[in-house]
Amino acid sequence: MVASKSDTYISPEDYLAGEKVSLIKHEYRQGEIYAMAGTSKAHAIISLNAAILLRNHLRGSGCIPYMADIKVRIEAANCYYYPDVAVSCDERDKNADEDFITYPRLIVEVLSPSTAAFDRGEKFADYRTSESLQEYVLINQEKVSVECFRRNAEGLWVLYPYSQGQDVQFASVNFSCAIEALYEDAIPSLVNYS
Repeated sequence: MVASKSDTYISPEDYLAGEKVSLIKHEYRQGEIYAMAGTSKAHAIISLNAAILLRNHLRGSGCIPYMADIKVRIEAANCYYYPDVAVSCDERDKNADEDFITYPRLIVEVLSPSTAAFDRGEKFADYRTSESLQEYVLINQEKVSVECFRRNAEGLWVLYPYSQGQDVQFASVNFSCAIEALYEDAIPSLVNYS
């Protein structure tokens, strides 16, 4: 979640060096850094649920889910972001020594009121420049709603929306679950867990 931005150009190398010693996380976009704000309980729980579900599903598959403390480098857009969950199935990410991944297959962002427009707009535009990315998922933390943007065979991004009572599918990693599993313990008034 973006809190504030810097006013001077920062090189990617200086950004990465600064992140190693910083007490707070920053995202990097084309020479500017943005301090990350904290998250709500619902946001944290939904992110954790998504990561656990994906980890359990992907165990032994060669794909690895990463949580919010691992950056995703989007080279073509000159950005480093901290998505809530990212999955890489690329050997280059597994064998790299960096504290970021470069070849995400799936990215999941839990929407916050203050960042939803950026996540849907400029951040999604940056993510779309990644040749490895096949799906971009936005999970609403205020109501049961998941938007999955999937790259089709022609390279176009197609929206697959999911709502209460449906099974969510992330085709990029052959994953499916009841939407309620993503929201377990996060929004009890909106979800029936029985």
